[in-house]
Amino acid sequence: MTAAPIGTFCLVLHTHLPWLVGHGSWPVGEEWLHQAWSGSYAPLFDLLERLAEKGRSDLVTLGVTPILAAQLDDPRCLQAQHTWLSDWYWRAVGLSRNRDQNKRALGAWEAERAHEALARFERDWSHGGSPVLRRLIDSRTVELLTGPATHPFLPLVRPEVASFALSTGLDDATIRFGSRPDGMWAPECGYRPGLADLYSDIGISHFVMDGPSFRHVGAGTELAHPIADTGVIAFGRDLDVTYRVWSPRRGYPGGRWYRDFHTFDHEWGFRHSRVTSTRTAPDDKAPYNPARAAAAVEADAIDFVRTVRNRLRAIRDANDGRAGLTVAAYDTELFGHWWAEGPQWLERVLELLPEAGVRVTTLRGALSHGLVGEPIDPESGSWGAGKDWHIWDGEMVHAMVADNNTAQGRALDLLKRLDANCGRTVAADQLVRDLLLALGSDWAFMSSHGSASQYARDRHAGHHADFAALADLVDDVGWDDPATKALSDRQRVADGPFGHLNAQLLA
Repeated sequence: MTAAPIGTFCLVLHTHLPWLVGHGSWPVGEEWLHQAWSGSYAPLFDLLERLAEKGRSDLVTLGVTPILAAQLDDPRCLQAQHTWLSDWYWRAVGLSRNRDQNKRALGAWEAERAHEALARFERDWSHGGSPVLRRLIDSRTVELLTGPATHPFLPLVRPEVASFALSTGLDDATIRFGSRPDGMWAPECGYRPGLADLYSDIGISHFVMDGPSFRHVGAGTELAHPIADTGVIAFGRDLDVTYRVWSPRRGYPGGRWYRDFHTFDHEWGFRHSRVTSTRTAPDDKAPYNPARAAAAVEADAIDFVRTVRNRLRAIRDANDGRAGLTVAAYDTELFGHWWAEGPQWLERVLELLPEAGVRVTTLRGALSHGLVGEPIDPESGSWGAGKDWHIWDGEMVHAMVADNNTAQGRALDLLKRLDANCGRTVAADQLVRDLLLALGSDWAFMSSHGSASQYARDRHAGHHADFAALADLVDDVGWDDPATKALSDRQRVADGPFGHLNAQLLA
């Protein structure tokens, strides 16, 4: 007889990058996508398939934003990814012939990894990411979460535009993966009262919030909670567990044996140092040693499993023996891209948790086990610094917010001029596409954090300029003029995700 689990663990991974196709390469641009694929996405999907082959299911709740899914299927991205992987391999071969023994060893190690990644891409990914992800969905290895098309910060988006963005995202997931998700990742865990009604109207059954949004109304994260009388269920991120891995101040990736993300060899482009310590200057960091890093992975995986078990034991003891839930949620790109050893750590954690008496499942699995508490009515919040909205509407980005508000109003006014009897209009579809790309939350986030802020401001301004140019032309000559169609066609060649997008559904 198998003992009842001490509690339930849900891992939620939020997989997202903004639209990067044709918008720069290094240090921010398409290179970001290539590194994330090679470092995070491909290794993650590989480890999930390995665990599935061992009979495991319901392992991870995987959020994949529609704008990223579009890039993983885009022929331009796929061709560029293959070229980038080939370049990685030959750079590594070059480093493997370096006079320095440590660099020579690192080059050989890199060349082996690059060769494996190139073979994996040609075998599984060369026709796009959707078939790879669909296998994991169909086998119930993962539960898919979707979201609004271009990842806007929904609390600041007009309700009709937010609803349209969500519908477009849900339709996109249905087309790519063959089924319509009922769970969503709310961008930046952003919430304001009333959004749950919108989610309910569109068919969303559950979503993720940050833990403080629960605590501010006296609720805990050890159970999911319905939002008022909407029937929509919110899961709260347990920060006590989540921050054991990564927080603004600490976490496993800062361990001394792990590969240092911030220092790299400028000649060959490889990160050849280990963290050593957070106080060590870049030039003084010790050489990276993959074997020592692997030992650190094992120790930190054991520590995390202990943390989860202790948390679930405390929940059970505080609730008269009733087993509860802990939800840890992260950006997928942490595992592999930012933290090189992250995928190995993740695989060990998913192997060790059941051995420690912890049920591992998805958010949908947690619902099926009845881990739902009383209704709550949360206040506004996010998972950003301060758990408020200032990253997306603070002083540093007020001009961006104003531009977004103006563009939304103008788009809705122009769409009123569409003839409902004339079917879809290419120019209207592109106008709304330009608007959604401008509304992406990444531009304000990067600007507020000073992370490639000029790139973010340029991207935000560029999408608004495209929107304004097309809107001005519509004002001058109307929707059906050949000049309007010609401009929208040129814009779509450059920025044309979501071919199914139908602006009439917003009009």
